[in-house]
Amino acid sequence: MRAMRLRGRKRKWVWVCAALAGLVLGATGIMMFAQKGTAYGEFQGQGDVGTVEHPGSVVFDAAAGTYTLRGSGANMWGTADAFYYVWRRVSGDVTLTADVEWRGTGGNPHRKAGWVIRQGLAPGDPYVDAVVHGDGPTSLQFRKEAGGTTEEVRSPMSSPSTLRLERRGDQFVLSVAGTGQRLQDVASAEVALSDPVYAGLAVCSHDASVTETAVFSHVAMVRNGALSVEEAPVESRLEIISRDGSGRRVVYHARKHFEAPNWSRDGRFLLFNSGGRIFRISVTGGEPEPLDTGSAVRCNNDHGISPDGRWLAISNSPKDQSLIYVLPISGGEPRLLTPQGPSYWHGWSPDGKTLAYCAERNGNFDIYTIPAEGGDEKRLTTAPGLDDGPDYSPDGKYIYFNSERTGLMQIWRMRADGSAQEQVTHDGYADWFAHPSPDGKWLVFLSYDKSVTGHPPNKEVALRLMPVRGGQPRVLVRLFGGQGTINVPSWSPDSRRLAFVSYERVSP
Repeated sequence: MRAMRLRGRKRKWVWVCAALAGLVLGATGIMMFAQKGTAYGEFQGQGDVGTVEHPGSVVFDAAAGTYTLRGSGANMWGTADAFYYVWRRVSGDVTLTADVEWRGTGGNPHRKAGWVIRQGLAPGDPYVDAVVHGDGPTSLQFRKEAGGTTEEVRSPMSSPSTLRLERRGDQFVLSVAGTGQRLQDVASAEVALSDPVYAGLAVCSHDASVTETAVFSHVAMVRNGALSVEEAPVESRLEIISRDGSGRRVVYHARKHFEAPNWSRDGRFLLFNSGGRIFRISVTGGEPEPLDTGSAVRCNNDHGISPDGRWLAISNSPKDQSLIYVLPISGGEPRLLTPQGPSYWHGWSPDGKTLAYCAERNGNFDIYTIPAEGGDEKRLTTAPGLDDGPDYSPDGKYIYFNSERTGLMQIWRMRADGSAQEQVTHDGYADWFAHPSPDGKWLVFLSYDKSVTGHPPNKEVALRLMPVRGGQPRVLVRLFGGQGTINVPSWSPDSRRLAFVSYERVSP
């Protein structure tokens, strides 16, 4: 059964075609903030709730993907509230995530910043919030009925960098994380709110005579649902982000499913796959153009460009198994490299002589290499379970890969000959598809919650970055994605930027 499930995960063209069919949509989706250049991003409204002496404001920085809120108000507590609020109307279950940072020192220690879900905008309306105070305490606070008193459940973690508030029917869950750590559920409460509700970001100074400022980054609002990717039409977004987390922008978006960007060696173009074909688009935008891949028209999202920029490796399924082919980057009929399948390309050695890939042989997925000119494949890993996603370090000494051999999918590395296999990540996320930067200094990879099995689509995930020499990983960006987001190498040649794909469910 394990082998069957793994084959299902890797045969990506099956569900890509289903997604393109655009079948059925329920009331589910994600609002990807920092996409539209309105005064307050993708939020629909803003203003003060209750009586305040100083009107609040929001500044949305589309390039950085941040929301800077300034707010006044005596309190968010008791039987009535006074604070500044930027909001969106939503229905159903929803997950709200953001990093929170106070600006300025001093101020009232009880000032609050965080997520708020409210029945209405009257000061005494029922609500639930997830807030961090000025002096660090973090809590889930809620008012169950109009004019009622506020209740509170405290988090054991003080001054978290990331807050999450999740609505699951009448249950609300607070999750927190420190810098580079995974989110942990720390508090919950039952509050009956009827749809639609207001959901958004808030700041309260807890001192009516002053205003306080908080900056929210990596903001994501996911409307949760049970639909699979086959049932949900999607909008895909090809995005670029700087290594420091700034400058996030959309290069191309379309109401169809596409995946897995590569960056051309001259830095001018991006490649991605969609509907079994490989497309090219300028990094400045425009309309993508299909590449001529000859008879290979069932390509999946395991493809990449040779170090000299002259060749393209693709993983194509002529029948029911993926095989690896090589063709000129300008197009043409591909040359078969791996007669055995399934095989999925992931890395090219810096000298251009060897390809690394994931393949199933005798019921187990392992890492293999093969000469670029053809020849016998070499098996590098033998651990039980899945080893996947091999990519070479720019000096050719190491291959990074992900492995579930310790029970949780983690990033590993080994020497290019398969020796000296060692674990790289250890912090409790499920980590996939590690890619070293061309300058050899950084490692980027895709992180799921540890409860997620495999690398499915339509999940809340994060791209994380860590120094190759070791250190604490940090979140580069949180998004709705997973399968197809960053399967293959997508660093810019100068190591300053990364390309990735995010998704949003849309109405038919």
